[in-house]
Amino acid sequence: MEAAFLNHPGLTVAFALVLGMAAQSLAHHLRIPGIVLLLAAGVAFGPDGAGLVHPESLGRSLKILTGFAVAVILFEGGINLKFRRLKRDRRPLRHLILLGGLVTVAGAAAAAHLIMQWPWKRALLFGTLVIVTGPTVINPLLKRLKVRRSVASVLEAEGVLIDAVGAVVATVALEAVLSPADATPLVLTWHVLSRLGFGVIAGGLIGALLLYFFRVRWLIPEGTENVFTLAVVLTLFQGSNLILDESGIVAVTMAGIVTGNFRSSVLHDLVEFKEELTILLVGMLFVLLAADVRLTQVIGLGWPAVGVVLVLMFLVRPAAVLVGTMFSGLDWKERFFISWIGPRGIVAAAVASFFAETLAEKGMAGGHELRALVFLVIAVTVVFAGLTGGSVAGILGLRRPRQEGWVVLGANALALGLAKLFKENGEEVVCIDSNAAHCKAAEDNCTRVIYGNGLQAKFLVRAEIDSRRGALAMTSNDAVNYLFIQKVKEEAKQIPLWAVLKSETAALTTRMLHKSGAELAFAATADVDIWDRRFKDKQVNLQLWQCDTEPSEETSIETLMARFLGTGLIAAAVRRNNSLSPIGDRMQFKKEDEVYFFVFESQEAIVSEFLTREGWRCRVAIDNFTISSCSINQGNG
Repeated sequence: MEAAFLNHPGLTVAFALVLGMAAQSLAHHLRIPGIVLLLAAGVAFGPDGAGLVHPESLGRSLKILTGFAVAVILFEGGINLKFRRLKRDRRPLRHLILLGGLVTVAGAAAAAHLIMQWPWKRALLFGTLVIVTGPTVINPLLKRLKVRRSVASVLEAEGVLIDAVGAVVATVALEAVLSPADATPLVLTWHVLSRLGFGVIAGGLIGALLLYFFRVRWLIPEGTENVFTLAVVLTLFQGSNLILDESGIVAVTMAGIVTGNFRSSVLHDLVEFKEELTILLVGMLFVLLAADVRLTQVIGLGWPAVGVVLVLMFLVRPAAVLVGTMFSGLDWKERFFISWIGPRGIVAAAVASFFAETLAEKGMAGGHELRALVFLVIAVTVVFAGLTGGSVAGILGLRRPRQEGWVVLGANALALGLAKLFKENGEEVVCIDSNAAHCKAAEDNCTRVIYGNGLQAKFLVRAEIDSRRGALAMTSNDAVNYLFIQKVKEEAKQIPLWAVLKSETAALTTRMLHKSGAELAFAATADVDIWDRRFKDKQVNLQLWQCDTEPSEETSIETLMARFLGTGLIAAAVRRNNSLSPIGDRMQFKKEDEVYFFVFESQEAIVSEFLTREGWRCRVAIDNFTISSCSINQGNG
């Protein structure tokens, strides 16, 4: 009776949803790839374990659920497949994806054919399925390993971009496998190209239609854009497959590419919604799929399967990285580490299960063996990378140094002015901003910028917040600045914090900043919008001053700024012991300290008279922040 009660399709889906979210939440706290616990949950609570999840109870609905999940995952992957990123990072990223992917397909297929004695068609399908790594696996690993940015950026970008590319390549291989066995080369070619072509055209048209709907705002009621897009994507997937078998994967990927590479007013919200939905579907899907892969199927593959996995890890992956990064500028240690870290992820599992069901429906053998081998590759590569990645990074000296660089919320002109000051001092600055124009200005200023919401943990992780010297909130919104410092405190407990306030209000005071562990940036209130206009109009000068009197409470930066009655002075940074730091209201001067001030050009005479009267001496003056006869590092000017 109990077994019959548990063997219920609705209860199976409900358990899979709950277990999927619980596993991913626990993985987040443990800082390990979620796929590890999802795999364990599927096995532990599936038919081979506690028996709470019974995928077989879903019947044909399992393939429909898998198809919907794959559609959403690949649509999101298409959105992240940015043409400008491929163009900008063409070395080593483009070569690693294209040339390295080709090596992976050929090497994995050859291993499956020679070791497993599989026919070439099935072996080729396996080769295409194990191309992908995936951000859901790579990003938690990198967060824990804390490797150099040069290495992390390559692995991150590879994980994001190769998902979509790999899915399309796998679809081509599936079409080749499903082609009639007695077909001529011309018929085989048409069978593949017709489905690819139809998918590209259908996806391109639907993607363009979505963009049109987004830009004509009255067509879709505000707040329903995300669910409308979801409905369109699922309809596109099933509709394409109905018109032409197996064209849906290409169609949804192409729709995502079109949607993601052209700006629209709802793109940012759409990306966030799709990421949240993907987390939900990935959790449910992987628990179901892991439970559906019986241990007897994996064990039945025998030792040859272990041999294929080892060849893939220690021969194929290094060869792919060697070819893909040959002219990249990465040194041998970085290339070795990239070749060491090659875990397979969610997309490989989802597409493999989808293909297994498709092959079974077509009456073709080998689908379940194919899925079992892919799951074995996923389990071994993820666990191996997680257990050994940290030690290898340490031995190679690729760990990120602690206490290096700064994170700035906001990429307005004032923030970029401060960033430039620190960059000229040889320190890295990472800005986070959700304003596309601000991000473009930061890139033009050669400042590293992350386009996204700085109140979300994933963007703080990308900025490597846990290894920075400090973080500054410099938007024109005081409430956002306050929320940012609280969020940073959650992610990096001991990091120094500064926040800009436009004015003291009952809702937000300097005292509240202090309770949150932050200081008032610039040791005084500052209107970011006003200074943003001044910087853009080139009306801001940079000056370096040194106090010639013995510091006391009367000469502290807070009291100094309080005595200045104008609005054209900002105490930007202090140089102490050859180290540059932001200025906060709790900072106390020492005799050898030097302070950089931003000075509004029209108040320059007033500022000079004030600082001289207060016992300060000008060391360097830089007009319009353009270094002329003197530089920041010089001692006089």
